[in-house]
Amino acid sequence: MVLSGPQRVISFNYTLKDSSGQIIDQSAEGPMSFLTGVGQIIPKLEEELKGMMISQKKNVKLAAADAYGLPDPKMVMDVPKADLAHLKIEVGGFLQLNLGQTMKVVRIAKISEESVTLDGNHPLAGQDLEFDVEVMNSREATAEEVAHGHAHGPGGHHH
Repeated sequence: MVLSGPQRVISFNYTLKDSSGQIIDQSAEGPMSFLTGVGQIIPKLEEELKGMMISQKKNVKLAAADAYGLPDPKMVMDVPKADLAHLKIEVGGFLQLNLGQTMKVVRIAKISEESVTLDGNHPLAGQDLEFDVEVMNSREATAEEVAHGHAHGPGGHHH
């Protein structure tokens, strides 16, 4: 059965590696489930998964531009260190910024005597990635899942 047609919930196991073959992440707690067509996973990876059959395995290589994109210099900013004095900060840590109507998570990229460099790019931006995937299940999404914009149940969202 090819996984196409109306919105579907696809469950898959994965191992994510960087371009040197180092494992970055994997589905250790069971398959990950997502609702197609709503941007829950990398679009090029979703495209590959939608074309697969249940139990099929595949190696998917994505160039940085097709994965988490290329680093955008406009997403990097320096702020005075004194503005963050009330926080425990360390390089590699993350901060959640309230930007009015939206929240943005940024990584602390650098700390100098006077300033802190915050990077709003995805931590994997600029990296070519490789996914080893296996489709475990596929089913038509329920009306409730489509209305909520995410998969329910194991590997998906639980209310």
